Amino acid sequence: MNERELRSISGYLLFVVGLLLLFGGVAFNLSHGDPGIALLIPVVGLFVLKGLTVINPNEAVVTTFFGDYMGTMKQNGLRWVNPFFRRKKISLRARNLNGQKLKVNDKLGNPIEIAAVVVWRIGDTAKASFEVDDYVKYVEIQSEAAVRHLAGVYAYDTMEAEELEIQEVTLRDGSGKINEMLEAELTERLSRAGIDVLEARISHLAYAPEIAGAMLQRQQASAVVAARRQIVNGAVGMVDMALAMLSEKGVVDLDEERKAAMVCNLLVVLCGEKSVAPVLNAGTLYP
Repeated sequence: MNERELRSISGYLLFVVGLLLLFGGVAFNLSHGDPGIALLIPVVGLFVLKGLTVINPNEAVVTTFFGDYMGTMKQNGLRWVNPFFRRKKISLRARNLNGQKLKVNDKLGNPIEIAAVVVWRIGDTAKASFEVDDYVKYVEIQSEAAVRHLAGVYAYDTMEAEELEIQEVTLRDGSGKINEMLEAELTERLSRAGIDVLEARISHLAYAPEIAGAMLQRQQASAVVAARRQIVNGAVGMVDMALAMLSEKGVVDLDEERKAAMVCNLLVVLCGEKSVAPVLNAGTLYP
């Protein structure tokens, strides 16, 4: 079932006509005392007034007639439609869904806490009214299901993905791809209820409290290892460059044993955490 527009007419003139008929019938009854006409005129006036509907901005009125969907009125102001139509007002304003924190397992089985914020509004009033029982509850349940599914498909952190050599985005990815995937999945899930997803993003993401301390230590250890790896790579490059320049310019002629000693000393200097105190050798180690 898809939405279709129901054209209505302005109700200001009919509002005046309805009031005139209603009060005119009472005045006619008091002046002439004819019960037939006196009852008919106010009934017609009430019938006219019953068809009036006030539609505010960003609001729609879904109409049905004996169970048949007749259309949706979206024109703002005082409108008039068939008084026998059953009318239901629906807000078209944007709404926020601040999801609760969910405790789920990520792709690697680590327990995490995750929550999302969804901005949505009704795009198809017919689907929202007749395809689902309660579209607000439907949005809440489907949003929770989408967040749970997304959390189970991806790893929490880049550290986890690198250990398994997985080249994919993670939940903590800062490029916004996770939010785009969440928005796409919510759009697919909520389209059957006529809901348009304006924005969806992760609002809370953390390890579960029972493993948060261990994971923090693991992240710190991984950071230290990564920093050491970079320092060693740089030091090896500098040592190789130094030996190549010494050999090229003929500054000193080193045999393999002296090269090994120089490499050892340079690596200690470059990789050490503290400043190195130089040792001056007044003699020679070789006879």
